[in-house]
Amino acid sequence: MPRTSTTRPTRTARTVRTATAVAAALGVLTLSACGAADTGKSQRAGADAKTVTLTVPSWVGAQANTAVAAYLLENELGYEVESKQLGEVLAWDALSKGDVDAILEDWGHPKEEKQYVEEKKTVVKGGDLGVTGHIGWFVPKYFADAHPDVTDWKNLDKYAKDFATAESGGKGQILEGSPDYVTHDDAIIKNLGLDLKTKYAGSEAAQITAIKKYAKEKKPFLTYWWTPQWLNAQVDLVEVQLPPYKEGCDAVPAKVACGYPETPLQKYLNADFAKNGGEAAEFLKNFKWTTEQQNEVALMIADQKLSPEAAAEKWVKDNEATWKTWLPK
Repeated sequence: MPRTSTTRPTRTARTVRTATAVAAALGVLTLSACGAADTGKSQRAGADAKTVTLTVPSWVGAQANTAVAAYLLENELGYEVESKQLGEVLAWDALSKGDVDAILEDWGHPKEEKQYVEEKKTVVKGGDLGVTGHIGWFVPKYFADAHPDVTDWKNLDKYAKDFATAESGGKGQILEGSPDYVTHDDAIIKNLGLDLKTKYAGSEAAQITAIKKYAKEKKPFLTYWWTPQWLNAQVDLVEVQLPPYKEGCDAVPAKVACGYPETPLQKYLNADFAKNGGEAAEFLKNFKWTTEQQNEVALMIADQKLSPEAAAEKWVKDNEATWKTWLPK
């Protein structure tokens, strides 16, 4: 998320939650970021190239995309796939330079899109992922059932004492994920005059652990959260309605006083790779699945503790009719 903002799911909601552990689980190879000028010319691009480099975001839904794409590229199309875990803005820079061939889940980075897609033309759109993301503030359903008016932001101060913790200094706590996630929550709190304070769990995994603990003990809590996310099938959350998102209401980060938009998640390719990357580029452009399918793989990775490769293999074996349509004709 995890997790959206004018940068997010940079939630654009993150650095790597336990980067080493996740990287090991994904078989990530750390590659040098130097050696390619910022011209968009990929060192791997070309019809005869058999190596594809994908960036792996730190939240598990995006890891599911990469795992399935990598499995099919390797086992159906004969490519070697290298995965590189990067923060979201760094991933855009690497994509422009050609150090990365594709980003498979982007939650919206207007600044980078303008710079690399519109101006430098070193990055091109790769199409919809097929999943719509949304970030918001959520409370557990058991608390919303007991206090229905909590779902209106105007009533949050009424329940600040319920959300307070030993670390929130008497204010209501809103639980955040990784401090690397770009959110508008501090600005929203300030501009709406709310008696709340953000508290960062440190990672998606730590945030999930905290949510599960609160839910098990039936304690009230308020959290920054997003969909799609596999945990939503296990912990029933209800969104607090912030002032409606309107185009441009998040243009100035310090002045944001609105909620988050619905964001159709996008793929982006290095321009040279998109043109010369052969079957791999065509496959990644065709890759498109549903929220439910992404959650299925994410659940296997995060909750059932399958390796990303094992989860991808299981999903591929059960969904041939879907992925066959992604293969080059």
